[in-house]
Amino acid sequence: MATAMYLEHYLDSLESLPGELQRNFSLMRDLDQKAQDLMKEIDDKAEGYLSTVRNMSPDKRSDFLSAIQKLFSKSREFGDDKVQLAMQTYEMVDRYIQKYDRDIARMEADLKDYTSSCSDDDKENSGKNIKDKDKKKRKSMKDEFEDEIPKKKKKKGQGQPNDTAPPPMISPLLSLTMNNPSDVLDMPVDPNEPTYCLCHQVSYGEMIGCDNLDCPIEWFHFGCVGLTAKPKGKWYCPRCTEERKKK
Repeated sequence: MATAMYLEHYLDSLESLPGELQRNFSLMRDLDQKAQDLMKEIDDKAEGYLSTVRNMSPDKRSDFLSAIQKLFSKSREFGDDKVQLAMQTYEMVDRYIQKYDRDIARMEADLKDYTSSCSDDDKENSGKNIKDKDKKKRKSMKDEFEDEIPKKKKKKGQGQPNDTAPPPMISPLLSLTMNNPSDVLDMPVDPNEPTYCLCHQVSYGEMIGCDNLDCPIEWFHFGCVGLTAKPKGKWYCPRCTEERKKK
């Protein structure tokens, strides 16, 4: 937009230049023609003077030479006018060139400012997009975590026994990327999200439920309790195992 505006302005300023140049060149051509005609007339008078000078009286000789001198002066005036007109033409073109240089410099400065402004806007938009993507990623991961959080066990006498409840499952992607508690520490976690296991971390990977319906923790990560696969039969967490031994 700025380039088009400057170009249009510059073309408008140049609109009168061709006409002015044509006028000046025509005047210089006319002056040159007049000077050449005078030089031809001077040559003719000089030849006539040389051929008749012996028969001329002193006064006539003086008048003849004065006439030739005036023609020379007139021719010199035409030449001076032509040189002056050429200088004016040069200065006129030079003014247009200087104006063009100033416009170009101003246009480049404006383009630089515009480019810098666009770059700042792009950086701001880029930063905003990154933040939005990060928020969406965090929300998606949070939703996935919440979907995989183990359900609370029912108390004694309510519904099915714990050993018949299906084990908590988690997506294959999270199972591959989150195999130990340290992985969870690097993930965005909702402070209100419930925690489990001896490590007091959120639900991730494969988990097992304690078959003690009164277990205060209920669910445990395989790695935290030394499991690599779900054991057969009933399973009790380390704390509940100790409590059972005391009884």
